[in-house]
Amino acid sequence: MPGEPPFFGRRVVRAAFTLALFGWGIGFYGPPVYLHAVIERTGWSLSWVSAAVTVHYLFGALVVTQLPRLHARFGVGATAVAGAVVTTMGVLGWALCVERWQLMCAALLSGGGWVTMGAVAVNAAIAPWFVRTRPQALATAYNGASIGGVVFSPLWVMLIGAWGFAHAALAVGSLAVIVMLWLTKKVFTLTPEQSGQQADAGAEPGWRQRDPAVDARVLPGASLWRDRGFQTLALGMAIGLFAQIGLLAHLLVLLAPALGAQAAGWAMGFATACAIAGRHAVAWAMPPGADRRTAAAIGYGVQCIGTLLLCAVDSTQTAWIVLAIALFGSGIGNATSLPPLIAQQEFTRDDVARVVASIVAIAQGTYAFAPAVFGALLQASAGGTARIGHGAGAFLLAVAGVQGLAIGCFVLGRRGA
Repeated sequence: MPGEPPFFGRRVVRAAFTLALFGWGIGFYGPPVYLHAVIERTGWSLSWVSAAVTVHYLFGALVVTQLPRLHARFGVGATAVAGAVVTTMGVLGWALCVERWQLMCAALLSGGGWVTMGAVAVNAAIAPWFVRTRPQALATAYNGASIGGVVFSPLWVMLIGAWGFAHAALAVGSLAVIVMLWLTKKVFTLTPEQSGQQADAGAEPGWRQRDPAVDARVLPGASLWRDRGFQTLALGMAIGLFAQIGLLAHLLVLLAPALGAQAAGWAMGFATACAIAGRHAVAWAMPPGADRRTAAAIGYGVQCIGTLLLCAVDSTQTAWIVLAIALFGSGIGNATSLPPLIAQQEFTRDDVARVVASIVAIAQGTYAFAPAVFGALLQASAGGTARIGHGAGAFLLAVAGVQGLAIGCFVLGRRGA
């Protein structure tokens, strides 16, 4: 209406985009680069440094379970500021460690800090402002995660090469803290009630405040954990991300011998650029009543094809490597953005926050072991000469097999299945 202030939810989406940009850029896409940098600097084994990446993700999963409580007490913004400080200390630890135990301590800090800028925080920031149009809002906000990969994967490689790991960590971490402070002051402290606005402002009036899960029943306490829909959703997300992180954590190591370190960093950035296209295609093509589980299963199917293609090519077939990365990358974003949308569709509004925090924690607690498990598999099958087209076949086939299991979980959980 003329004279009404602009819908503040749009600013929240932009702020959540920025939150995800730094969260994933530092804590999700950073560890594969940290792994490579630590091995280059110290000569420690791949399996040991991969285990540190596992500690990073596993401890983060424990922190995720507490985020709803922290958000209720301190707010999304203040929690993210504290997390940015802790993450900066952790990444500095990765850069400066000279003993193996120091690396594990650094992994605790980096893992516990970045999740305050991760999936649960993005969903918590968006949920009060969007109901019917949440798929589009979350897709836009989660694109920050993909841009984080596009920007930070090559940026970390470039800054570490130019300035050294420690100076790069300090510069990026300081910027993250400053940005989180600004977002907290300007955006995250305001609610729809305080602004006098409603969720989905600008959407069709007949849809305003309508919840997609109108037929869902409340699942208090332990009854949620016995629900088949919750079980298959949590397992599908966990298994899918286990495969995804297992490949992403070692992709730079596999690609660098064939493409060079900097080009491999750009290739990882390209994978996350494809994630943006994949996420947008799903969010904008999917009608409100569409089966979101089917979309998730299709996304993992495309990723599986990309993984198998990587298994079939050798290091000289650059065009095929790029195509394989594009197929795999197309599902990276939907692996994190679709499960919260499935939760919105299948559970009551009162249960959604608990469901999202639970499935994210379960997923992160599961995929935390992926770098160590797949790192050990890669080292056992290829030793110190792993690269695309040489010694990585068993590793890539294992990733594809786990992706197939994720597809099965999402299909089995469909209504009426």
